[in-house]
Amino acid sequence: MSRSYLRAISRRCLAVLRFGAAPLLLCVLTLQSAGAPEPSPTPTRWELDLRPGPLRVGMVDVKDVGPRAFFYMPYMVVNNSGEDLYFAPSFELATDDGALIRSGRGVPLEVTEALMARLENSFLEDQISMIGVLRQGIENAREGVVVWPANNLKVSEVVVYAMGFSGETRRVALPDASGEGEPREVVLRKTLMLVHPTPGELTLKGNRPLERTVQRWIMR
Repeated sequence: MSRSYLRAISRRCLAVLRFGAAPLLLCVLTLQSAGAPEPSPTPTRWELDLRPGPLRVGMVDVKDVGPRAFFYMPYMVVNNSGEDLYFAPSFELATDDGALIRSGRGVPLEVTEALMARLENSFLEDQISMIGVLRQGIENAREGVVVWPANNLKVSEVVVYAMGFSGETRRVALPDASGEGEPREVVLRKTLMLVHPTPGELTLKGNRPLERTVQRWIMR
């Protein structure tokens, strides 16, 4: 990848930064498509066994607001790293309309509790309760659920990014957009990407799982 091409990418990144996090996602995706490093074939640092469940969209009656739609996804995590680790996962949901949403943001606790009840799993914990020391072994596996507002039900793709399950990082030098300044370093982290095509109106799916076509580790 040439330095001139990287400078062009850098100019695009700087141009979209002023518009917030959603366009910044496009910048990161551009870096990936332009040849950003792939994760190592075998783990180079600690890594947790993440087992994501299906992504669904459901309607919940929110107090003083009325019916609202939410994406929600259960998951299991097992620590086979060889040592107890402090666990603080982070999940983001991106849609093809440019939205990028951190899990739990804008989600009342009663909504999370209502969606957990639908999954009929007494071992499930909410996002905050999952944070803490994760002990080794399948006997100490934990199950959680993450929730996002579904602000647009007419998107054609939903992507979930799961972070905090690997210690692998990579630094990428991003040349100055003008070609005169010093390069800027961007730290990429090993992230599990889950892609769900969602053609049509999402409300028609009820609580049925969304189809998952891609599940792979990337550097993001």
